[in-house]
Amino acid sequence: MIPIRILIVDDGAFYREALRSMLSDVQGFEVVGEATNGTQAIQLANTLQPTVVLMDVRMRTGIDGVEATRQLCCQQPACQVMMLTSYDDDEYVFEGLRAGAKGYLLKDADPEEIFRGIRATARGESFLQPTIATKVVAKLNQVSQDVSIVVLPEAVPLSKRERDVLRLVANGTSNREIADALHLAEGTIKQCLATINRRLGARDRAHAASIAKDMGVI
Repeated sequence: MIPIRILIVDDGAFYREALRSMLSDVQGFEVVGEATNGTQAIQLANTLQPTVVLMDVRMRTGIDGVEATRQLCCQQPACQVMMLTSYDDDEYVFEGLRAGAKGYLLKDADPEEIFRGIRATARGESFLQPTIATKVVAKLNQVSQDVSIVVLPEAVPLSKRERDVLRLVANGTSNREIADALHLAEGTIKQCLATINRRLGARDRAHAASIAKDMGVI
C-alpha cells in the first residue's frame, strides 16, 4: 500500500512534534516533513511532494495558511490541503475553503476524526468538522447562489450506525425502540447519542437530528 505522505505546517513546535508522533503510529501514514509557516510549506511541498498538507491558518512569520493553500493548490493540484487549526472564525473557514482546502478540522478533534479527515482529503474528498459544516450550511442560507462551497453528506464525520440512529430519532423513535431495531443495548444507543451530540454541537437528540437534516446527512 502506498503511504499517504503528510507535511505538517504549524508554528508551534510542541504541537508539530505531538502530531508527528501521533501520525507516525498510524499504518499507511508517513510524515515527510514539517514547516513553521506558509512560505516554508510551499518550498518543502515542491521538494517533498506530499499527498496531504496539514495547514494551520495563522502563523507568526511568512505567509499565512490561507495564502499558502491558495498558492499550493495552483502550483501543485495533486497536493491536497486540510486546514488543521484552533481558529473556527467564519472568515478563516470560508477563506480557507475558497483557497482550495479540501478539509477543515479543529485541533481539539478526536485523533480518529483527524485520521479520517486525512484519508478523505488524500482521496480528494471534502471533510469538515461538524461544527464547521454547520457554519457553512448556515452561511449558504444567507448568501447568494454564486457561493461555490457545498457541504456533501459524506464530508460530515458520522458513522453509518450514527446516521441510522439519527434517522430513527428523526422519526420519533425512543432509545429502547432504536436499540431493538438495531439489535443493540439501550446503553450503547445512549452512548452513541452522546457522541453524536458532541460531534454536532447539539443540545439533545432532537437538536442533533435537526442539524443532521439541515446538513443533508439523513
